Amino acid sequence: MGITNKLNLPQPFVDAATNDHKYKHHRYSVTEVLGGTCEAVLKRRHAGEGDEDVADRLWAVLGTAVHKVLEQASSTETQLQENWFKVPVGIDDYELSGIFDLYDDSTGTVTDWKVTSCWTVQFKNFDAWHDQTLLYCWMLRKCGFDAHRGEIVAMLRDHSMRKAKTDREYPPHPVFQISWDFDEQDFEDMEKKVTCWFSKVMHEEKVPDSQLDPCGPEQRWHKDDKWAVKKKGVKRAVRVYSSKQDAYQRAAGENREAKGEPFYVEERRGEDTKCESYCPVAEFCPYWMSTNAE
Repeated sequence: MGITNKLNLPQPFVDAATNDHKYKHHRYSVTEVLGGTCEAVLKRRHAGEGDEDVADRLWAVLGTAVHKVLEQASSTETQLQENWFKVPVGIDDYELSGIFDLYDDSTGTVTDWKVTSCWTVQFKNFDAWHDQTLLYCWMLRKCGFDAHRGEIVAMLRDHSMRKAKTDREYPPHPVFQISWDFDEQDFEDMEKKVTCWFSKVMHEEKVPDSQLDPCGPEQRWHKDDKWAVKKKGVKRAVRVYSSKQDAYQRAAGENREAKGEPFYVEERRGEDTKCESYCPVAEFCPYWMSTNAE
């Protein structure tokens, strides 16, 4: 993928924002395995194609900067920091690779640093974090370590102390911590997931772009269609429904009893947030091209 610099930003920023990663045949990363096989295959096929501006990589630069600072901190004798490693997955010569931020062998804990927004915490969107640390533990166990616990330390880049004082649902601190203890069933489930993913990607590598299976709804960060019941002249909805029928029934009921302005239904179309704004290969994806055409 080509890198542009439309704002003519200084070269140090351009260098920091430029990703010169080289893909290795039959080696996929933890991040890729937690995503869709379609995206993983397209990134390799179309590496060097398309453009991305360095100004749009600000959050990646900030995340890298935080990791660099923490990497320089001292560690104990039982801790390993920023280690890249790979493990075979038992399918031909395919490998799974990753870089864990911190592993403490005394507690069997994998810790990952995150730089993210407050909404991730507010909406309790932790599934990807859970699976990422579980996958690192699974890999470390393949290497002989007794890894069995995952931990995320998230730094909230848009945290507001004022909101924290007035909103009980808002994160009280700019740093958020969450952890999970994994059991044997978790590791068995993850092994099945890894095997299934690599089996599928092995097939996807052999078919043209037009025949690639789309990423799943969770991987596309899909939001379903919603229907809002509103009163004419009032900005805020009375209620938002996941069912079109329920929304129209509610509006009809309100209108039967209404004495003032009528109620109506406003359709709020769903979206695939990652495809629309964050996927680097959406322009080559058959699912996204078809969705846009529709």
